[in-house]
Formats: sequence, structure tokens, C-alpha cells
Amino acid sequence: MKPAPLAYERASDVQSAVKLAQQDDVVVKFLAGSQSLGPMLNLRLVQPDLLVDITHIPELTQVDENDEGITFGACVTHADIEDLRVPDVTRGALPAVARGIAYRAVRNRGTVGGSLVHADPAADWVSTLAAVGATVTIAGPSGTRRVPVEDLMVSVFETSLEPGEILASVHIPRFSADARWGHYKITRKTGEFAHAMAVLLKDPARNVCRLVIGAIEAKPIVIADASAYFDSAGHLNTDKIETLFAESGLKDPIANKIHMTALTRAVQRAQL
Repeated sequence: MKPAPLAYERASDVQSAVKLAQQDDVVVKFLAGSQSLGPMLNLRLVQPDLLVDITHIPELTQVDENDEGITFGACVTHADIEDLRVPDVTRGALPAVARGIAYRAVRNRGTVGGSLVHADPAADWVSTLAAVGATVTIAGPSGTRRVPVEDLMVSVFETSLEPGEILASVHIPRFSADARWGHYKITRKTGEFAHAMAVLLKDPARNVCRLVIGAIEAKPIVIADASAYFDSAGHLNTDKIETLFAESGLKDPIANKIHMTALTRAVQRAQL
């Protein structure tokens, strides 16, 4: 099957992309890496009237590093991060996560911004960037606004983007020298979607202890201050996690078990 008939425009800058998306009488989709949108178009799961190509906008592949961290455009690819074309300010965390996304062909074209706005709960960046405290800059008809990654996704395949808005850039805070992190996902085989995921960041120098539980049937569970979930020896308090699952509506015993396994292994990796 092939996409339904549609119009195509190539945007030269972010503002022209925003302007094209402001048309009230058409359904608009932005085209970046197309690793998620492409199959959905071919299967006619989405049928936009207009496809706006943003891959040639220079600022969407720009990378800026400073003492606080790094900001990169939404069209930076997974492979850019994996291959360190984007400087690493996370002590190996983001390159390691990028390396485990799907397959190399997908990583060569798939973009970080595209993954975030696709809002698939099983996607690595949705959980990982929430765990590291990343924010995104959103451009729209009223200007720009900055949003924490955990507030971007509101439900499965649904974001807080307003009509006419586009995700322009991602900001990652710099880890301190004492930072420790753990990322673990459970999949049927390498390259497939995760059945469970957990990401932990401990950065005592910045007073950060963040835990994210992803690949659930909703937006990830983000614990901004997870210190209460660990005992004095640094071990995970499983009773408190089980209570958290219950309060979050996660009542499937099998799903909870595999998420607990992912959590435990993420914690172990953060303590290495």
C-alpha cells in the first residue's frame, strides 16, 4: 500500500514551517527522519493533506555546547549521537542509549525530535530524556516556549504541541564528574520495541536522583526525586515501587514483574 494523495512543501526555516502548519483547512504533518511517519503513511494510518519537509532547515541540525550542557536541533539523528558528532555531556549515557535503538539503518535517518513528538511509550528517548532532565524548545505562531520532556508527551501518541507548533531543539544538562546512570530495557529481540524500560540518573553534585519507568501503556512514570525509593545502602525499595505501580494503575502482575526486572538492572548499572 502507498500513501493517500497529498501535497508536499519543503520549508527553508522554522518560521516558514510554522506558517505552513497554520492552515486551518488542511491536516499537516512534518517530515523529518520518517522512520515512524513513513510506514504510517504507507499503511494509511495517517492521511495528511500536506507534508512539510523540515530536513533541510539548518537550525534543526545545529549543535551548541556550553558549560551548562548542550542544545541540538530536532533533526539531529540517533546516529549523530551514537557516533559522537554531537558532543557527549552525559558521561556516555546518550551514546549508549542511541546505540541500542532499532537498527543502524533506522538510526542513520531517525531523529531525536521525531521520536519525541511521535510519543511512543516504548521509545528510548521519551524515557531517557525525561530521566536526564532534558527540555525542548517549541516554536509556534506565538513565538517559542520551553517545556520539560516529561511534559511533552501527554498520552500514547499524543503530545502537548498546539496546532501550528514544531519541536525545534532539545537541551541536555551537563552531568557532573560524579554522576552515575543506568538504562535497561527488555525486548523480545534486539532492535524491537521495548516491553519494559527503566532509566536512573544519580548526580549528587547537582542534587539529582531521577527515575523513569517507561514502555507502559501510558506516558512514562517520572519520579523527579527518587531518593525515597532507595534505602541507606542504595538498594531499591521494591515495596515502595509496587505501591507506585498500584497507584499508577499498573495492575498487570506479569507486566509489573518485567518492569521490576528492568528497574533492578538499571539500578545495578547506575552503581557500577
